[in-house]
Amino acid sequence: MDRSQKEKWVASLRSVFEETSIVVVTHYSGLTVAEMNELRDKMRESGSSFKVTKNRLTRRALEGTKYKDLEGMFTGPTAIAYSQDPVAPAKVAVDFSKTNKKLIILGGAYGENTLDAAGVKVLAALPSLDQSRAKLVGLLCAPASRIAAVLQAPAGQVARVIGARAEQDKAA
Repeated sequence: MDRSQKEKWVASLRSVFEETSIVVVTHYSGLTVAEMNELRDKMRESGSSFKVTKNRLTRRALEGTKYKDLEGMFTGPTAIAYSQDPVAPAKVAVDFSKTNKKLIILGGAYGENTLDAAGVKVLAALPSLDQSRAKLVGLLCAPASRIAAVLQAPAGQVARVIGARAEQDKAA
């Protein structure tokens, strides 16, 4: 990689750090190409990205960003997962690390808050942005459906009483 390529790489990574809401730092030593592709596919499906980093260049890209405190984690074979959704990359990384012990979660950052590995696991246990939206829509729709059920109940009861009275008249 020549100097101009390095400068472009640092600039693109800096723009990632400025635009994203969460960064999860991992060690990927020992993962096969197929396993890395599987992890990248899972990240992509969740709306996240997974990128192998060059430590020295990444530390340069971190300078002046809200994630500058992460620079100590960039030693060895590191990769980052990032997204606008604050839960998705943590959830995918933690789930993948449960089935594949070669992926080690070092920590991360959510906004300006630095997280250790345990913090990333706690964040992964939260519902994703889409799940939270679905719950909110369900809560908003529930009162309307309950009101409709309450309004329909008296009419149904009246119909059952009339039907029972008709059966009694036929029997008599």
